[in-house]
Amino acid sequence: MGCLFGGLLTEAGENVQLLDVWPEHVRALNENGLSVSRDGEESVVRVQAFTDPAEVQETDLALIFVKHSQTREAAETAVQLLGDKGYILTLQNGMGNAEIIAAVAGSGRVICGTTAQGAMLLRPGRIQHSGVGKTMIGMWDRERQPVVDEVAGVFSGATIATSGVDNINPVLWSKLFANVGINAITALTNIRNGQLLDLEETRDLVEGVVTEAINVARALQVQVAEDALDTVFAIAEATATNRSSMGQDVDGHRPTEIDAINGYIVRRAEELGVAVPVNQALTRLIKTLQGHYPG
Repeated sequence: MGCLFGGLLTEAGENVQLLDVWPEHVRALNENGLSVSRDGEESVVRVQAFTDPAEVQETDLALIFVKHSQTREAAETAVQLLGDKGYILTLQNGMGNAEIIAAVAGSGRVICGTTAQGAMLLRPGRIQHSGVGKTMIGMWDRERQPVVDEVAGVFSGATIATSGVDNINPVLWSKLFANVGINAITALTNIRNGQLLDLEETRDLVEGVVTEAINVARALQVQVAEDALDTVFAIAEATATNRSSMGQDVDGHRPTEIDAINGYIVRRAEELGVAVPVNQALTRLIKTLQGHYPG
């Protein structure tokens, strides 16, 4: 996702620097450019990529796309790159990332949001742009600031359709519903997002896990749209060819973000005394799977 946004912003003429810990990936980006596959067509974008934060110039906006477990370290790096100015934007999956970033950088510098854009890593230096959708951003814990609309304008100018909102919390929950309904199931069954729609049994499983999450949100007095479940199915269809981020983590035998997604629902449900057996089962299954990776 960092490559996708970085590539689109670079193509639009913005000064973008990519920072990643994977040397092979960074080397491929610098030597061959970022290769983006979409709808059977291939394009290449020349980008700047680094593994050493010390080589990155001071920036006005730091986008964080790392996994939940890496958020604190990424936030600490971002603060160094911002100096005394600038903002941090998180478009990560799951809940709890903004709180971690705010604890490091100060809540007034944190913008957070969601995106329906989809991307999948194919190999070092090459990604698939597997879904196009709306991006929504807002300040983490304060009223809307002019910077939100400024960032939205820059993104929209790079073909990343983006809107600023006054209250980001319901938007974050809406994205959480999609992650809850898509990620763990696709990771466990080795299918792509669109295949969730193929069988009645799978659709019923998605409906059950999302309905539980909606019940938790409503118990927390979060505003939930009436079509929240339909939206999850629509996202699965819009990103049909995408292998979910959790699926990619399982494929690569990496730790997943289950604690920030279905596991988050389980924890909040326990606090509220709400039953969420499907979320609990999926959380336990993912933890069992990643606890028995080869090696």
